[in-house]
Amino acid sequence: MQSEILRHNDTLLTQHTRRYQFLKDELEHNGVDVDIILQKLTEFQIAIPSWALGTGGTRFGRFPGGGEPRNLEEKIADVGLLHSLNRSSGAISLHIPWDIPEDAQAIRDLAASYDLKFDAVNSNTFQDQRDQEFSYKFGSLQHVDSQVRKQAIDHNIEVIRHGIELGSKSLTVWLSDGSCFPGQLNFRKAFENTLKSLEEIYKTLPSDWKMFVEYKAYEPNFYSMTVGDWGQSLLYANKLGNKAYTLVDLGHHLPNANIEQIVSLLLMEGKLGGFHFNDSKYGDDDLTVGSIKPYQLFLIFNELVSGMDEKGLNHATDLGWMIDASHNVKDPLEDLLQSVEAIKIAYAQSLLIDRKTLNYAQLNSDVTLCQEILQEAYRTDVRPLVAESRKRAGGALEPIKLFRDKMVRQQLIDVRGSKVMATGL
Repeated sequence: MQSEILRHNDTLLTQHTRRYQFLKDELEHNGVDVDIILQKLTEFQIAIPSWALGTGGTRFGRFPGGGEPRNLEEKIADVGLLHSLNRSSGAISLHIPWDIPEDAQAIRDLAASYDLKFDAVNSNTFQDQRDQEFSYKFGSLQHVDSQVRKQAIDHNIEVIRHGIELGSKSLTVWLSDGSCFPGQLNFRKAFENTLKSLEEIYKTLPSDWKMFVEYKAYEPNFYSMTVGDWGQSLLYANKLGNKAYTLVDLGHHLPNANIEQIVSLLLMEGKLGGFHFNDSKYGDDDLTVGSIKPYQLFLIFNELVSGMDEKGLNHATDLGWMIDASHNVKDPLEDLLQSVEAIKIAYAQSLLIDRKTLNYAQLNSDVTLCQEILQEAYRTDVRPLVAESRKRAGGALEPIKLFRDKMVRQQLIDVRGSKVMATGL
């Protein structure tokens, strides 16, 4: 693939150099250190979840596109392909039990051959598995039956064990627990049961691990969710200890939620653990990142960069960055390439914000100037900057174009077949 990337870049180099040089000259004229931004962009990696490599679906149906990965090894190969194209997808996040490694060391070696690491491991207590004794129909860590709770606790502990073998450093816990009808649950008991269950899991975390407590406003339960918003997640994280954090999924909010404010406050409290990136029009739509609300994505990154700089955090390593999208009508690999690109663009735009002048405008309540500063950065076409960072790291100037020119999906279909369906939702 590397030789094909070099040939691809050669055909686009003249046009790219012209666009990049124009942007570089303009930014440097305004006092921006372009080399520092390029370095930050190169270091910033977004993990790919193993379940996003197949075609997504809804409760109405799923329409596989062919060539989907048939096992964990092929999923790693697909993430390796993405990473070779964009040099920004250097980690894979596994979902257990969909992707249990039979030989952890062999899987670890295979990932390393693609220059990949293992991001957070994710537990699953929102589905019943064929071999489990008790059902999660009425909850898992919150369940009124202690045997069900123990089963869910043991599963999470097993997930941690797999993560240790793979070199992961974090566990993501998302619970579908809640209720669909008034009176179905005692809210306080459900919270207490969940907290006690999480405490049992937390006790088994290695000293250098993190636990991410993910929240969601609704679905699959529609009257209440036991971890329904960032406040409930923060309660759990604070009660659990300094290895527990809140994880923000962009689609897990009620319409028009001010996610950028949530991010800012969680950073202030030192309890923001990471992100699941996607986009939405109505709810947890799991659409391509930046496809619906690109300005909101930029505003979120504005708060992220500001808050992380204030705390002295490393942009690339001190929070967890991952895509969590389910694509029912698009090629999953193309969708992931688009999502990573959108994230890098929003990040690059946020790095261009004139923080000193913005702070001055805020202190003087100059609302107009505050807006002008943010929109000046947002309206800057940073695509040449992102492409240049990708080229310097050995990636393709236009990853989707190369993916299509080489008919990669057809090659995958030829090898794997047209009727295969990857594990996942």
